[in-house]
Order: sequence, then structure tokens, then C-alpha cells
Amino acid sequence: MTVSNGLAEERAERTSDLSVSAPALSAPQAPSPPCVGPDEDPVARDRHRRWCNVRRVLLVRLDHLGDVLMSTPAFAAVRETLPWTELTLLAAPGTEVLKPHLDMLNDIIGVNVPWMKAGARALDAEPSDMRGEAERHLVRRLQRGHFDAAIIFTVCTQSALPAALVCRMAGIPMALAHVRERAYGLLSDEVTDPDVVGEGMRHEVQRQLDLVAHVGLSTADDRLRFRVLPRDEAAMRMLLRQAGLGEGQGYVLVHPGASASSRRYAPEAFGQAADLLLQRGDTTSTAVVFCAGQSEQGLMDTARAAMQGPSLVLPRFPSLGELAALVAGARVLVANNSGPVHLAAAVGTPVVDLYALTNPQHTPWRVSARVLNHDVPCRNCQKSVCVQGHHHCLRMVAPIEVARAAQALMGAST
Repeated sequence: MTVSNGLAEERAERTSDLSVSAPALSAPQAPSPPCVGPDEDPVARDRHRRWCNVRRVLLVRLDHLGDVLMSTPAFAAVRETLPWTELTLLAAPGTEVLKPHLDMLNDIIGVNVPWMKAGARALDAEPSDMRGEAERHLVRRLQRGHFDAAIIFTVCTQSALPAALVCRMAGIPMALAHVRERAYGLLSDEVTDPDVVGEGMRHEVQRQLDLVAHVGLSTADDRLRFRVLPRDEAAMRMLLRQAGLGEGQGYVLVHPGASASSRRYAPEAFGQAADLLLQRGDTTSTAVVFCAGQSEQGLMDTARAAMQGPSLVLPRFPSLGELAALVAGARVLVANNSGPVHLAAAVGTPVVDLYALTNPQHTPWRVSARVLNHDVPCRNCQKSVCVQGHHHCLRMVAPIEVARAAQALMGAST
């Protein structure tokens, strides 16, 4: 088994509202203050100067919640370097709920696009005479936004060119993205993509920071951002009381879900690990709380049924903000590589990450962590379903190792 330590160089300090967010937005200014460009060479200075003249920027990140969260340091770099800009995020449907939690954004547009898996599935279900209407509607909507520039964020296995084409059709004059083939007129600023899935590749967060750095945009704080709202903290305190958590009692949060089956540790093993953790600690001071998405109720039920000791579950499914408050209040999160792990990184909660070896790029960022897996020849497969059928990269991790990792993180945080 491989056990890697994702201990932060500097642990995110928990503020009174658990905020790790950029400064509050200021109104766009005209003219903008002078922008100091990079001093590497005249070409870099000129490139940076062009970007200092933008007023409305479209940020494009069309995949999962965790990917959006891992892009927030790059979003913050745009906001902090160009504080006079209006920033709009173009993202997958449902991500609009992020808006009150990401201070650097002015707006979020949720949309299905045919070059993303989930978007293609949704659009293919539409009547044939509606084909292409979603793309035309998107172009019209972006035209109404009068954007001066777009930054297209992708993982290394995605192409930025479809989004770049839409931006060009919408009349956005400047666009920045990673590319493997020449984009010519589709991008004003292209960065050759060196990443190949495998050992030694850049972390997803660093990849996006490097992208915006190409045009001179940077931040001094590269941690993930997510602002936990006081109303969500209050709602979560009530939900935990209703679930049976005692006054002043701490809790370990267990989240057995993940969008892809290849990234799921067996739910029974989650339950066994939680049981072992209770046996090794003081159950009067620390409880086990289970949480999962609405489609993952069965995973949670199976995990709890595998336990001999007690566990708690919320009386209803939490909203995204409430889930973040739940993660923020936990002594440690035990989860698969999924959105809650990146929420934990954003709010500074230690995390035990059952990390399937499908892609090495998305480990917990700048937070105390233990990343657990078992090395296999088929590592970096990028598959949503284990094509080998054995799932050894997770199945071979013993529940006692999970319990020990969680206990070690709780000890380190006290």
C-alpha cells in the first residue's frame, strides 16, 4: 500500500466564518489603474499589458464541482491582479449554487455543452429538431455579456478548442487556453500543453495557476477558496443536533460516495474503518457521522450496516453550503477522491482520501491529508469503471489503515 502525506506547507487557518476567500468585490473602474507587468521579456510585458485592459472576463470551467474548486486559486489570481474586472464563470448546470461561496466571481452561467460527457448526454436526449439550438443560445448569451476576454480551463485530456470556437463566434476578442495543436485565430494566447497523465505531472491546481501566469496573473495565496456562510453553519448545527450529536461533541465525517465506481472504496470497508476508529478512540467525545449525495443513499446504508458501533446520519440531505459547513466542522473527513475532499481542502479540514489510481493529478491540495491506495500495474487508467474488475488499487487498502490514518490526523490537529 502507498500512503502519501499531503500535509500542507501552511495549514489554512480557520477564521470566524471559515472563509478562505478573496477580498470583497469592488465596482469596475474606468480607467483602470496602471498594471505592472512581468519583467521576464518584452513579449511577456506586452502580453500582460493587453490583459490589463480587459473589463469583462469569461472564465470557462465546464466539468465537475471538484475541478471548479481546484481552479479557484487561478480565479483569485485574475481577481487580485485585475481587481477592476467583472468575472463570470461558465460552468456545468448546477454550479450556480457556488456563487455566494466564491467572492471573486460576479456571476455564474450554468450550461450543457456537447463536448463534455454530461452535457452531451443531456443534449442528446433533446428532440432532433432542437440539435444545435443550445450552442446557438449560448453564443447569443455570451454576445450579450460583451466579454473582452475568456480563459478556458481544461484538464490535460480535454481540448479547449470547442470552447474557443464558441467564444470566437460570440465575438470575444481575446482567449487563453492550454493547447496541443495550434489554435491560430481561435486563441489570442495559447500555452503549449506539456501534461501527460502519469507520474510527475502537475497537480490540477498548479496547471491552472501556470495558465493564468502566462499572461501575468498571480496570487500570493494558492489555497482553494470556498466561503462558508453563517446561515449554513447555523443550519448544520441544528441538523447535527437532530441527528443526535451531543453538545460540544466532535465528529469524524465519512462520505462513501463518488461519481465514478472506479473511485469508490467498498462501502462495507468504510463502515469497518469507522468501527475500528471508534474502538481506538473515545466515543463520548467523538462520533461518526455519515453523509452522501441523494443518489448515494445505498452506499451510506451499506456502510452503516457494516458497523457494530453507533453512527449518525443527518435527517435530510444538505445543500452545498451546508455540506461545506459539515465538512468544516469535522475533526477529519474520510472519503473517496470526490468533491467533498476538495471542499475539505478549501476550508482546512484534515482528510483521509481513498484515492483510486485513475489519475494522479487531483490529490488534496494544501491541507493535512493521508492519501491511501495500493499500487497496481494499471494505474493512471482514467477509467470510470475498473476495466480489470478487481479494483485492487482501493480494495487492497485495509480498513485498519484507514482508521490509523484518521486517528493520526486527529492527533496532529489537536
